[in-house]
Amino acid sequence: MADTIMWRPSLSTAEGPKYLALMRALREAIRSGELAEGAQLPTVRDLAWHLKVTPGTVARAYSLATQEGLLAATVGRGTFVASRSPRLGPTQALYIERDPDRDRGRVNLRAPILPDVGQNAAIAEALRAVAADPENDWVDYPRQRDEGPLREVICDWVSDRVLGPFGPDDIVLTHGGQNGISLILLCCLRGDRPVVLIEDLAYPGFRHAARLSRAEVVAVEIDSEGIVPEALEQACRRHGAQVLCLTPEAQNPTTGRMSTERRAAITAIARRHDLQIIEDDCYSVSQSNLPSLRALAPERTWHVGSLSKTVSAGLRFGYIVAPTGMGHAGRLTAQHAFFALARPIEAVVLHLLTSGEAARLREGVQADLEKRLHMLVNALGSFDLSWAPGLRFAFLRLPTGWRSSTFVSHAEAAGVLLRSADEFALVHGRAPNAVRIALSGAETFEAHQGAMDRLARLLREPPAELMV
Repeated sequence: MADTIMWRPSLSTAEGPKYLALMRALREAIRSGELAEGAQLPTVRDLAWHLKVTPGTVARAYSLATQEGLLAATVGRGTFVASRSPRLGPTQALYIERDPDRDRGRVNLRAPILPDVGQNAAIAEALRAVAADPENDWVDYPRQRDEGPLREVICDWVSDRVLGPFGPDDIVLTHGGQNGISLILLCCLRGDRPVVLIEDLAYPGFRHAARLSRAEVVAVEIDSEGIVPEALEQACRRHGAQVLCLTPEAQNPTTGRMSTERRAAITAIARRHDLQIIEDDCYSVSQSNLPSLRALAPERTWHVGSLSKTVSAGLRFGYIVAPTGMGHAGRLTAQHAFFALARPIEAVVLHLLTSGEAARLREGVQADLEKRLHMLVNALGSFDLSWAPGLRFAFLRLPTGWRSSTFVSHAEAAGVLLRSADEFALVHGRAPNAVRIALSGAETFEAHQGAMDRLARLLREPPAELMV
């Protein structure tokens, strides 16, 4: 393991914010060879103490250098010099691709996987139906004016949410929820280094989309309901952010649900600081009786949904309910990115929705995953488990004797793949000693129950060398 270097740059004559000055010093030291590839940097607190700056200043500089590909951070090991020149493109995968050969014999609970309750047959039938329609044109570029019928149907699909006044003109069609988040950032962000606020523990897709847009990502403290209003107010004053990303209905990964009072407080702060809000609803269950952020602040909230967690992830179909009057701007952004929704996808999704097949499949998926959630709660409910009916994951805070990274390793050795809470936090961010457990419809009920039993045994029998 590399020794930690005693690097002490001088910031006494630096102009502008200290974190940017430290970032420039890092870049120059790495490019000049003063900091060699593989060298381990001081911890955030150590460098902050020697430079007489706050730990947050060092953490922001390290985070920017990591995004640029100059540094690499590993939980439990530290921060290292990765390269003398910045890399092009993303430096971190959005998710770990499933490998049937590698994962054979293991139950993958890292990400929710839908059960097949007839999707393959329904999509095959939809493909046959749209292929037989002589009116379909598969040769020319797709056109957004042809998306009108599908936008109208989406309005019906989301009618179980409290979204405030909206219509087909407010709908933007996307290639999945992640694509929708990226489109919103492309539409809203401005300037050389815009700031995007996310929850302290958050869906990793938020930070990946923000970094693709060359934005700085800042995490804000959360509690059992989600983002803390006082912390959000402070972050807005300090960073001058432009966009706030939230999952108020089903916080990912903690499962928390934001109360109406908290939602009102968050939207009031967003108005004061002119924040655009991305409300990610992709993981949420149907039929919510609480007003969405889109209903409370329709002039600034972009409500994102998809079929990936309810009907089919393979279709890569999503939608945005844009702020009032912003649907055209959202569709123009989509047009610049990919012209319009791919015509075969548009036709298949329209068929599934209008025929009632999509609703039937959603009900089947929900029923299957409810059984698996029941198994999970029965096996692990005596531990510190957060869950909610209808969700595709649960959040487990580990008992004394376990660290999240070690528990994930032991679970993998026992044939169960999980995600540590660290994976939902920024580099140098705050993460509880916890894991997220997703529901996998790809496994038999017997295999799923076996995985729950193995996790329960591990929780009851922590390794002796970790006992406190």
